[in-house]
Amino acid sequence: INDETIAVAIRYASQLPSPQCEIFFAALGGEAGRMPVEATAYCHRDANYVLNVHARWDTPAEDEKCVTWARDFFRDSAAHATGGVYINFMTEEETDRVKAAYGVSYERLKKVKRTYDPHNLFRLNQNIAVED
Repeated sequence: INDETIAVAIRYASQLPSPQCEIFFAALGGEAGRMPVEATAYCHRDANYVLNVHARWDTPAEDEKCVTWARDFFRDSAAHATGGVYINFMTEEETDRVKAAYGVSYERLKKVKRTYDPHNLFRLNQNIAVED
């Protein structure tokens, strides 16, 4: 993790808008890094870590400040990111990032989707569309 990423994380960690908000770093690598990219849908096997922002709060009055904090952190840390995304960390409004979640596996997965789900029945997720 480079110094710039740490500086952004420290700045936002010092401004948590709710006691339930957090900035989460997890080390990657090990066996996941030894698996061939084409073996599964997950393609970010060379990543050293994953960063996730958990914005949680109790009351509607906190909506704006917590959402703004999370979006601002995301924006300010993006310059230090690879552009990849872990599919289970995406929000339902991030449909534009589905391709980034699957990376080089996306086209292969789209073919699988066309074959086994041509009518897009399984769409209530971070959907791989049958057609772009």
